[in-house]
Amino acid sequence: MDIALLENLLFAMVRSGTPLLFCGLGVLICERAGVLNLGQEGMMLMGAVVSFIVTYSSGNAGLGILAGTLAGIATSALFAFIALFLRANQVATGLALSIFGAGLAAFVGAPYVGETIQGLSALQMPLLADIPLLGRVLFAQDFLVYLSWVMAILVFLVSQRWRAGILIRAVGENPQVARKLGVPVQLIRYLAVFFGGAMAGLSGAYLSLSYTPLWAEGISAGRGWIALALVVFASWRTGRLMLGAYLFGLSSILHLLMQGFGFAVSPNLLAMTPYLVTILVLILLSRPGKKRNKVLAAPASLGKVYLPEAH
Repeated sequence: MDIALLENLLFAMVRSGTPLLFCGLGVLICERAGVLNLGQEGMMLMGAVVSFIVTYSSGNAGLGILAGTLAGIATSALFAFIALFLRANQVATGLALSIFGAGLAAFVGAPYVGETIQGLSALQMPLLADIPLLGRVLFAQDFLVYLSWVMAILVFLVSQRWRAGILIRAVGENPQVARKLGVPVQLIRYLAVFFGGAMAGLSGAYLSLSYTPLWAEGISAGRGWIALALVVFASWRTGRLMLGAYLFGLSSILHLLMQGFGFAVSPNLLAMTPYLVTILVLILLSRPGKKRNKVLAAPASLGKVYLPEAH
């Protein structure tokens, strides 16, 4: 494999993994706070369709990115109202949100199916972009890729270094004790859900404005579900999440690489790779055992309804 081909492969890997990274960061913070939101697919699709429509209509990608982010937050607010305010089952609410978001996105985006826009331009850094192998990968990406790296750093600092991360983990581990210590449990959970929605909206905006600058129904292609599994695979740790996002991104373009080398394998079979990997990872992580539970380190109150008046 020559350097040019390897460079193109790494470049494509980063682009393919970026929507998973965005969405996964939102899931990580949300679940650290003890909230299980399975509506990532619906929020991602809403972010994708709204960002595309606004960009297509206004010609301003910045407005499109902002609109997609707000669409993700608005969709997550619906989940927060039902699951946190009305205290409905979080799993059922998240599944309903995914179905609702996918249907609404398809309805709203129907007039724009097949329309295209000019994708986000790469922001090349002089001299650095010319470095062999890694120059184009690290220094010739578009704005949203760089933003995903910034958000990954911020999420790492929040979850591992800053006081806010301690409060989030406290709420996710034992909200009753956190409340007795004066921590605003519901406020933190609302903010975590909104952050998750914003990240899912950005993920969708990246898909429709950069990765494939067009609108098509189901453009997320199950990435929201992969992001959910990816966070479990990464044991709720930012570094592992980032690595996993790019590895899953690599698996999603593996079929293109194999075809380029002339392997006589069905492209449809190879395109199934990231989803098969997701299933295998979940099976492995579902095995019983103390060692697995220690490595997994899931928040103790994840998905549990919080009833402050009962304590």
